[in-house]
Amino acid sequence: MTSDSQAQKDLRNRSTRGLPDRSGIRDKADSVRRTLLHPVRSVPLAFLAVILLGAGLLLLPAARTAVDTDPMLPALFTAVSAVCVTGLATVDTATFWTPFGQGVILGLIQVGGFGIMTLATLLALLVRKTIGLRGQLVAQSETHTLNFGDVRSVLFSVARLMVLFEAVTAAILAVRFWSAYDDNPATALWHGAFHAISAFNNAGFALYSDNLISFADDPWIIIPICAAVITGGLGFPVLITLLRGGLRRKNWTVHLRLTIYGTLFLLAAGAVLFAAFEWNREQTLAPLSFGGKLLATLAGTVFPRTAGFNSIDYGSAAPETLMVTNILMFIGGGSAGTAGGIKITTFLVLGFAIWNEIRGRDQVTIAHRSISSSAQRQALTVALLGVAAVITGTLLLLMFTDHSLDKVLFESISAFATVGLSTGITYHLPSSAQWVLMALMFTGRIGTITVGSALALSSRPRLYQLPEERPVIG
Repeated sequence: MTSDSQAQKDLRNRSTRGLPDRSGIRDKADSVRRTLLHPVRSVPLAFLAVILLGAGLLLLPAARTAVDTDPMLPALFTAVSAVCVTGLATVDTATFWTPFGQGVILGLIQVGGFGIMTLATLLALLVRKTIGLRGQLVAQSETHTLNFGDVRSVLFSVARLMVLFEAVTAAILAVRFWSAYDDNPATALWHGAFHAISAFNNAGFALYSDNLISFADDPWIIIPICAAVITGGLGFPVLITLLRGGLRRKNWTVHLRLTIYGTLFLLAAGAVLFAAFEWNREQTLAPLSFGGKLLATLAGTVFPRTAGFNSIDYGSAAPETLMVTNILMFIGGGSAGTAGGIKITTFLVLGFAIWNEIRGRDQVTIAHRSISSSAQRQALTVALLGVAAVITGTLLLLMFTDHSLDKVLFESISAFATVGLSTGITYHLPSSAQWVLMALMFTGRIGTITVGSALALSSRPRLYQLPEERPVIG
């Protein structure tokens, strides 16, 4: 027995002599995997750190008007909502916070929209004029760039785009506030800048107690804000490609096609359905003029795309409108931008996968390009994790409150998709329900894709294939 074992050992040694040491290769692969995982794990921690910093600033007496109230939970909730560019609030932003507190909120919105890690990398570039491998990985995790060489140009392009669109929107709004609503120049400029930054970052915070309901029929307010919301929601890769001469459709990538055409389709479908359900409803659109109804319809299909502004009272909207809004909120906007939701590309990739399966095709194709199975699995993972988060949040809110299912579901989707729309129940939620919404907002802003990326980077390829078996489906 011993001699046979020794003979087998010698045979294995002779057969593997001259082959590379696989343990060393595995060690190097593990090292690279840990390096790649670092930025993915750093993003949630960075967002959490800024949330805590923002909450600390909002706890200062100078940040709020009522010093005799307990500010702990409102400050934390507002900080989470601002950094996660959501817009849900348990207090009135216009009256509860002082101009200093509103400035803190605006700063948190800007930092959250730009991306904590991207902002840190940009500052490092400006100071050191250089960037390391770890910094590039961090920036890639936020901007979704594919090549290390693109990171520097993408960072500066993102910064320029944000400043440009926010400045143009702020100028238009400031002029309108000053000329039509008797604001002094300083107040008009402040209101214009606040709402422009809030709109481009899809945050939805407003400096008016009724949000934008008072401006429902003012095209000089609604249209610029809608334009800023759509622009920020397209995603930086799409904007950069279009501005770099990507207007020729034959050169469009699959991602660009899905984002542009998907956005146009959802805007058109949302507008038609919103108008059909609300046009003659006395509590919403019926009192408005024809032009006001058109503007409110535009806002009703744009704002659910994770913006959070509202020009109607969603507490008085029809149940059908709430359902359509739920769908728009859950889908969200474009990837690698300021929008939330599961993203248009995720939704459409799953749609094309279903359509090709119905037609009996083995390969999923979009615009004469095949979609990899890994992209399909990633889309399915993101969508199902989003559904799981919304279901969990809805169940918890039903446990902690006495509100109906339709309102609780609306609130859960709004929080997870970082939209910020509400039927009016947010102000009256108990502390336990507020913690649920904060968890949903944080999960939605960091994104289920972060979890998916961490799992993908942690996985090890299997060196063998198991026998295939087909379970009964349906």
